[in-house]
Amino acid sequence: MSEPTTTTPEPDPEPFRIADEDLGDLASTLAATMAEVRQHGVILDRLGSEPDTPPDAEPGDSTDPDAAAAEATPDSGPASVFILALGGEKYATELAALTDWVHYLLLPVYGREISTTRPWCEQWHEHPEAVARLHALWLAWQQLTDAEAGLAGPSVWHRDHLDHALAQLRAPDGPFAACTTTPARPTHRVLATPAPAAPGGAL
Repeated sequence: MSEPTTTTPEPDPEPFRIADEDLGDLASTLAATMAEVRQHGVILDRLGSEPDTPPDAEPGDSTDPDAAAAEATPDSGPASVFILALGGEKYATELAALTDWVHYLLLPVYGREISTTRPWCEQWHEHPEAVARLHALWLAWQQLTDAEAGLAGPSVWHRDHLDHALAQLRAPDGPFAACTTTPARPTHRVLATPAPAAPGGAL
């Protein structure tokens, strides 16, 4: 008769510790990863909202009146993905994704200190020009940081998009001209824009 075998319990594993100097890099990497995951979620939501078309369907078979209207005007092209062309829930969804990118990637990496020559506004989403410029910058970032953009893509994004956009956004006379210039005194005010001329008015 065989004797029962006894197993020796394994010692508890040593706790995993991260050096303090590595925590900052880990936090920024995690933030960038979270922003990318959210971006992928937005793309998946967009794809999921598109109507399914059977693979064997012929043009004109759709019973959707909007689809029929789109097919009737093939020269109209695809709808714009620019945030100012969106409305309602689509605008809110796009703004939420843009906000994640601005807060978790753009500001931590490129924000720089607030000063009288470099104002900023925590409520930037209430400034239409800021929303438009930041969204355009985000769209370019998505395209030029993709693997298909090649190795020079990020450099092109910095040179052709980021530098100009930040210079305009944070200029002393930019959209945040009446907003925060000292971090200790947050300020927010949307400046008035020129009123459109009345139809038939004198030039």
